[in-house]
Amino acid sequence: MVYTKLVKPLLNVRPPGLGWPRVTFRAFASIHTGAMNKEDNNCSKRGGVEVDLRMPLCRSVDIEGLSIPQLHKCLESRKFSVYDLTACYLERIRRVNRVLKAVIEVNPDALDIAMMMDREREQRRNHGLLHGIPFLVKDTMGTKDKMQTTAGSSVLVGTVVPEDAHVVSLLRRAGAVLLGHANLSEWASMRSTYYSEGYSSRGGQCRNPYNLAEHPGGSSCGSAVAVASNMCAFSLGTETDGSIMVPADRNGIVGIKPTVGLTCGKGVIPESHSLDSVGTFGRTVLDAAIALDGIVDSPTGARLDIRSFPTAPFVSFVSGKEALRGAQFGLPWKGVWEKVKQKETARKQYQIFGQVIERIRGAGANVIEYTDFPSAEEIIPPGGWDWDYPTKQGHPEQSQFTVVKTEFYNDLKTYLSNLAANPNNIRSLDDVVKYNATHAEKEGGRPGVHPAWPSGQDSFEMSLETGGVMDETYHHALAYIRRKSREEGIDAALSRGDGRQLDGLLVPLQADSGVGCQVAAKAGIY
Repeated sequence: MVYTKLVKPLLNVRPPGLGWPRVTFRAFASIHTGAMNKEDNNCSKRGGVEVDLRMPLCRSVDIEGLSIPQLHKCLESRKFSVYDLTACYLERIRRVNRVLKAVIEVNPDALDIAMMMDREREQRRNHGLLHGIPFLVKDTMGTKDKMQTTAGSSVLVGTVVPEDAHVVSLLRRAGAVLLGHANLSEWASMRSTYYSEGYSSRGGQCRNPYNLAEHPGGSSCGSAVAVASNMCAFSLGTETDGSIMVPADRNGIVGIKPTVGLTCGKGVIPESHSLDSVGTFGRTVLDAAIALDGIVDSPTGARLDIRSFPTAPFVSFVSGKEALRGAQFGLPWKGVWEKVKQKETARKQYQIFGQVIERIRGAGANVIEYTDFPSAEEIIPPGGWDWDYPTKQGHPEQSQFTVVKTEFYNDLKTYLSNLAANPNNIRSLDDVVKYNATHAEKEGGRPGVHPAWPSGQDSFEMSLETGGVMDETYHHALAYIRRKSREEGIDAALSRGDGRQLDGLLVPLQADSGVGCQVAAKAGIY
């Protein structure tokens, strides 16, 4: 994972060979979905259901793993049409989603949209690299169509959003084809302290395509699994704390979590306006950057100061390893790299990271060790990721979750008030909590009732207790986490304490369940 100073997107790229093999989904899933079918070694059986793991050919073209520019080139040369490409991805979803549960709902209009894009191409109305490229969005992003936006919960089934989420409208305008909604940890991991990562009542249990026994990552896992298993060319996710970084890591793909405010969250089911950010998933850095350019329009659509707004597309900064010559990177040791080295289970990862760092040095970059966050002992929990650790120590005025649970109460109420239709009459978090308690067998509204939510909906209940009151404790907590993660955290580490600016910080996401991404999450808006 990389921290940078300029309009800080977080970039997560899993080094090859780390943790599990870098093999095709087709080959690896065959091992983990049951015995191989003797007649076809690309098929397997799970629970008596045969699963065809082959990637469908698109007009005789094998598109498995093709990048967005490669798909664009095929469309331009008419090797296949947008309709062909969309149909191919839909067939892929049909074949493997019954096992992976990455897609919560398929867009019934996807093929009609694809035909419209083909007509635009015939009329020379090509809008760029994303034109005709199929994608998925997390089920927190409003789409004004026949699909539902529910955060994976049955409580919002039947609601109608007033319009597309802003990021969705930008991609439609660019000609991208919306395939459907991706599964997630229900309510973006906000509802419970103990839960099954990747489970939602609507979508079921999302699974890791490389190992079905491993969890698929944070709340945007469906979006990441879909990209990793070639169900779409790219996807969108959201992050409050780790929900893009962790799924990208767990599924061996690239995730970009932009600085909060760079992308517009209008029309997205919220968690915390101070910390939420819409980001992208791709199989390559280039794909993730192309997708990011597609959802960043102008300062008027974002919340960044206009002086901080990028003047060049992000894709223009993607280059080869020669660009590393002369670059300056830092390795924060205290509370981060030391955690990887100390943990027995992370020794192999530490060795591989060392090899990656040597390759970076070999490309001409200068990698400086012990560029620590001055506030490391104050903002990095000693036992690993925990956004409410200070409260457990008697200091809610220093807790990230104090901010989240207060803002969630208010932000959700605002979102619900703007719905065009709301058949269950859900107007507030209190209504959601009551619904879950009434439908406990499905929604786990009480502890010990549903295996996916052993603690029930305790995080919701903690948010409910705040009443959304932004009191002195809330304001102190917001100021505290920003100061400790910004001036006394990332910014201080980047400046090395002597005024010499680093280009970025290299952080292992695997350190104690992602404490590195928690520092960046606390920083919020710059």
